[in-house]
Amino acid sequence: MLEGKKILLVITGGIAAYKSLELIRLLQVNKASVVPVMTKSSQQFVTPLSVSAIAGSKVYTELFDLTAEAEMGHIELSRSADIILVAPASADFLSKMAQGTCDDLASTLLLATDKPVLVAPSMNVRMWHHPATQRNLNVIRDDGIITIGPNEGDMACGEFGLGRMSEPSEVITFLINFFKQGPLSGKRIIVTSGTTHEMMDPIRYIANKSSGGRQELYGARRYPTSAADSSRLSNISEGSGWPAHQRQHHTRADPEGLLPRLNTAKANHSTDTEEKQ
Repeated sequence: MLEGKKILLVITGGIAAYKSLELIRLLQVNKASVVPVMTKSSQQFVTPLSVSAIAGSKVYTELFDLTAEAEMGHIELSRSADIILVAPASADFLSKMAQGTCDDLASTLLLATDKPVLVAPSMNVRMWHHPATQRNLNVIRDDGIITIGPNEGDMACGEFGLGRMSEPSEVITFLINFFKQGPLSGKRIIVTSGTTHEMMDPIRYIANKSSGGRQELYGARRYPTSAADSSRLSNISEGSGWPAHQRQHHTRADPEGLLPRLNTAKANHSTDTEEKQ
């Protein structure tokens, strides 16, 4: 489900930075490409060499890097991906995001991007519950940033509680579900078809003998069921000649179910023609 997706992965400082290596591997297993960005503090936990070797891509670390800016400026870098994923997202980095601080490459990318931003927080349980952290989370959520986790469990510091970064497999599942949300997700589409009555005056009209079958078949094929769109395609047929129980809402999950009805309508039309002859 992530095939062809480009993920700009921002790795911030924290013990959970080691999970970013497994996260990159799983993203690649799901056929997504990864462009890593590392903060200075994250390099104290995992090296750019390790990240680059697994990602198979250059690691971006410096805002004022002449070579990197010549190859791909930070503005273009922030907009070249499908999403930006911050994992792990430390308490310090969440604070930067809430305040709009951009004093390094990672924080600057988030201000310059026009793409969806997702964060996977990771910190000590007391830091997570601190009013300042909760305040920062409310701010970034109001800005449209999506949070993944954190989980509850044992921590490297020996304490227990909320603050563990979501496992890489959980992040992958979240991303797959995120990309399932297509532009028609949750929408209901109504297509009207069948006989057309064009009024000539209050009494007389011009009509065509239409079953509406072709319109239904076209609608089902034009908007096929997909994981990205959980919408329903409804059809209202007028004067189709089909039994009333067949002129109901048709879901896009079975567009081919319209074919037998269309064939029946054609057969009925052929019979009527023969009788007239």
